[in-house]
Amino acid sequence: MTAIDPIPPGPRLVPYLAVDDATAALKFYVDVLGMQEQNRIPMDDGRIGHAELALGNAQLFLSDEFPEIGVIGPKQCGGSPVSLLLYVRDVDAVVERVLAAGGSQEGETKDEVFGARTAKVRDPFGHRWFLHTRTQ
Repeated sequence: MTAIDPIPPGPRLVPYLAVDDATAALKFYVDVLGMQEQNRIPMDDGRIGHAELALGNAQLFLSDEFPEIGVIGPKQCGGSPVSLLLYVRDVDAVVERVLAAGGSQEGETKDEVFGARTAKVRDPFGHRWFLHTRTQ
């Protein structure tokens, strides 16, 4: 019998987001942030029970809300205390896509002393993203 490594290959920490419309969120994360959908498990009631996205060597899991088992998104909670940081090739272009797709920006896009051009945005589902492009 072959031993199974208890930790799968790939990222060891994977954010798992709950949203109020997983179908729309998948489209947003693919079209706006450039992720690739890898897996989607629809439930009998039409909600998405689980979906997996990839971007480079990172993964993101998400599902629709399931309040009956305590899975709720930021809109139900009055916002999310968690932020996600994503490195992108062109912060300004991604911010434009976020805004065009119904997201919002908090503050201004700016060059930081630590060598990155940064922006803080909220996606249409209430999750906060720090977008960074390295400049040095």
